[in-house]
Amino acid sequence: MAFLSALHQRQSFIEGELSPRDVLEAQLSRIEIYNYGEGTGVNALTEVMHEQARTAASAASDEYARHRRSSKRVLPDLLGITVATKEKHALAGKTHSQGLRALSGKIAESDHPIVARLRAAGAIIHARTTSPEFSCATVTHSPMWGTTRNPWNLQMSPGGSSGGAGAALAAGFCTLATASDIAGSTRIPAAFTGNVGYKAPYGRIPGAGYLSVDWYRGDGPMGRTVADVALMSSIISGKHPADTNSWGETGTALFREEKQLAQLRIGVSFDLGDYPVTSEVMRCIGNAINKFRAAGADIREIKIPWTTEQVRKTTFAHFGHILAPAMAEIIGDSSEPRAAYTDQFMKDALDQAETVSLIESLQLDAIMNAQLTEATTDVDVLLCPTNAMDWLLADGDYLDGLQVGSRKLTHYWEGHMTSPFNVANQRPVFSLPCGVGADNVPVGMQVVGQSWDETTTFGVAAALEQVIAFRERAVMTDAVGAIKA
Repeated sequence: MAFLSALHQRQSFIEGELSPRDVLEAQLSRIEIYNYGEGTGVNALTEVMHEQARTAASAASDEYARHRRSSKRVLPDLLGITVATKEKHALAGKTHSQGLRALSGKIAESDHPIVARLRAAGAIIHARTTSPEFSCATVTHSPMWGTTRNPWNLQMSPGGSSGGAGAALAAGFCTLATASDIAGSTRIPAAFTGNVGYKAPYGRIPGAGYLSVDWYRGDGPMGRTVADVALMSSIISGKHPADTNSWGETGTALFREEKQLAQLRIGVSFDLGDYPVTSEVMRCIGNAINKFRAAGADIREIKIPWTTEQVRKTTFAHFGHILAPAMAEIIGDSSEPRAAYTDQFMKDALDQAETVSLIESLQLDAIMNAQLTEATTDVDVLLCPTNAMDWLLADGDYLDGLQVGSRKLTHYWEGHMTSPFNVANQRPVFSLPCGVGADNVPVGMQVVGQSWDETTTFGVAAALEQVIAFRERAVMTDAVGAIKA
């Protein structure tokens, strides 16, 4: 029950087979059993709002009962569906620390735009999820919240920065979750935890605060199916007065129909230039590609002349001119302990900004965008791995780089193949689970659409999901084998 899709739940609620109370209690039970315990718990949540959620679930259950007596009643799209929100997404009256002890006393005065839209759609926000400090790492641990672990293998990280969201979904703690993405923070953890993560084109989903003007960033949904992610996206997308860069309609159906694979031209890049992809990731991606080809898709391997050094230089110059100075200003002269990766991120970004001016940074962005446009002109979507490596350790810092196969990467961010599509942030991008790799950690595949074209990208992602059939094939004992053991 805790793992039912949002669409399945909604239909069951309408028909009276289940109630929101039933699902909520199943998920709260799993939280009590599996979230807590030093080294043995998932530790995906910063806060669980039991009583408020139970009150909301009872009200939603009553509303469905009234609907069955009078079908003329219009029901909100997410009525009674649980959503775990990332702590950085402000909830009025709750903490808004972003994992920093220096901000532990900060209380949000109003809801983040996507939180407000979820509430208005009837969602039950019953829990809040962990992230690394400032959402600036691809692992999820901090002095404030401890270490978040991957339900598939508790020794491993669910990724970051929306690691709590991915872990909570994988462990059956929620039905949907909010995430954010400035360099892959939605797609990386979605991949490592066997979930679906979506990065919308810049501005399609409204942000909050002055950093929302950063054209690399975005907030978005994570779920267990493309259809669930489409439903949540349609609710949180669209122009909002809090974000002057937001655009489009709210409530527009993003998923209209699956695309026919036999009619698609699918570009494939296994390495996006020179990423050192492991054999296990290549195996999982290759198996998926073979299935797509067998289903009739026109598969075209394409070359993109990127290098991990080029991507790192481009993105960290950007961060050095925008994000790192903002982080330093927010931290101020606080003496509160913080994670080593936070100081390392700021140093790396500020150092890069000293050698690359803002104008040169924009030129680097333009070069990467032009290279991607040229390489994908003749395809409908581009497929590539989400992560080049098999896994990251749950408590790892990786300050000295990362060993991937026989290659030592200068910076651990070079092991993730996501940030190029934050440079090209006009593109809609999914991460879909496509297999299980080394040490029982899932592998994700990115589906990169053409600029601004969400409808095609959702349709293709849904079709690919059906062919991969990950959830039908994945060996999932009581939630996951690692937890049960």
